[in-house]
Amino acid sequence: MKSGPARAPHRSLLRALGLTDAEMKRPFVAVVNSASDYIPGHRHLKDIGEAVKAGIRNAGGVPFEFQTIGVCDGLSMNHEGMKYSLCSRELIADSIEVMLTAHPVDAAVFLPNCDKIVPGMMLAACRLNLPCLFISGGPMLPGEHNGTRFGLSEMFEAVGAHAQGNLSTEELAALEEAACPTCGSCSGMYTANSMNCLVEATGMGLPGNGTVAAVLSERLRMAKTAGERVMELLRQDLRPKDILTPAAFENALRGEMAMGCSTNSVLHLTAIAHEIGVPLDLREIDRISRETPQLCKLNPASQVFLTDLHKVGGIPAVFRELARGGMIHTDCRTVDGTVADRIAAAPAADGEILRTLEHPFRQDGGIAVLWGNLAPEGAVVKQGAVAPEMMQHTGPARCFDREEDASEAILSGKIRPGDVVVIRYEGPQGGPGMREMLAPTSALTGMGLGASVALLTDGRFSGATRGAAVGHISPEAFTGGPIALVRDGDLIEVDITRRALNLLVPEEELAARRAAWSAPRRELHGYLKRYAQLVSSGSRGAVFPD
Repeated sequence: MKSGPARAPHRSLLRALGLTDAEMKRPFVAVVNSASDYIPGHRHLKDIGEAVKAGIRNAGGVPFEFQTIGVCDGLSMNHEGMKYSLCSRELIADSIEVMLTAHPVDAAVFLPNCDKIVPGMMLAACRLNLPCLFISGGPMLPGEHNGTRFGLSEMFEAVGAHAQGNLSTEELAALEEAACPTCGSCSGMYTANSMNCLVEATGMGLPGNGTVAAVLSERLRMAKTAGERVMELLRQDLRPKDILTPAAFENALRGEMAMGCSTNSVLHLTAIAHEIGVPLDLREIDRISRETPQLCKLNPASQVFLTDLHKVGGIPAVFRELARGGMIHTDCRTVDGTVADRIAAAPAADGEILRTLEHPFRQDGGIAVLWGNLAPEGAVVKQGAVAPEMMQHTGPARCFDREEDASEAILSGKIRPGDVVVIRYEGPQGGPGMREMLAPTSALTGMGLGASVALLTDGRFSGATRGAAVGHISPEAFTGGPIALVRDGDLIEVDITRRALNLLVPEEELAARRAAWSAPRRELHGYLKRYAQLVSSGSRGAVFPD
């Protein structure tokens, strides 16, 4: 773009930006920022971006910053806006591809923080394969009220408690003011923090990327280091395809299972693996889950938060403990050496926040993949946040074809202990957009039904969800999956221990229902219409097929 006589017009445009002759000769580095006045997790990313650019200049590069879109899942929850959350992942990846192909650079630093923005940028990094690394904005500090720490998940649960009459309007308002005390990605091991931790676990982010709090100066220093480090990656010609190997994905999945990450991370890791060309499916994820103990129990499963994990060593400490059991590929390359280099300086497990292999919270991982006649292609549950009495549950179905209808039934007291709530036509194509179901799951918990009611959907769940909430049921209802055939009163077996999800209806009856079934008609417009036409099954990461 800038060399030789034929590029004189291009250089004249670069000079209009104020570039000097010396800068023309230096490497150009993109700073792909998702700063936004709209999203609490991204409000401070302008400052993070300035620190990254300072680091790039320190190391002899010329930074060029631009912004991407981003959807806050909390603000878009339980209304039409949530249809656009997962959809935004592909838009983010495509827009970055456009920007960095139309305006070539030598390297890039990506600044995400929340939900779909992290995997959207990872998809772009894989596709472009430039020397690059990630620096997130970091987690929010937990809220505190009357001496108890809590996060956004408890705020949604408070809505259910208020509807049940167990929480006053004044107390709800007090919790509202305390829940989100700082900028940053919401404080628990929700989707945003799960993905930022897993970016670090794959080796694409610096140590601490997932756990250093957003408000700490340490985060700014890390950002400056990231800017300096990307110049070293350029000199080494170290690219995502060198780092994101099958072994790196296995490391990330081991970390996911040990830390009890969001079910959404399954959706996103399979999509990222697809983009980089690494084979990864639900069978492999389930194998790793069965072999990997859960060593951390983080909010929403407890009152322990990401910042607490950071104080006892963060992800390097988690990997050190897993490596002690031979579960980590320590020779994997990262953006700053090898995994072995990272864990060499990490402390040993403290035994409480990070348990040892000998005394885990669970013998298997925090995420489980279920199979059965209701989910022939699989379904996903965050078993590390399920009450023990709900690990095996059989109950009558209560069917809803929209999230709003299910939420209304829950909040109006129409769901009874023992029920199995089924929310369908909310999958990637059927929603479209595979909405998160935090509102109904939190309402169930807040109303005291979390240990007696299961919730199943072909949509998905926020990382803030806890309870027997099974999502990503595939094939989805809109494509004729078995979940479309369920009727009120049908018995459904949810056996997380055996990884089973079954509709207890004779096959002859299901065949008759299938013959009479047809997909509902919808009126779609704009991007949602195009998305529904292109997107694949949730079991394959809800990607656009090649």
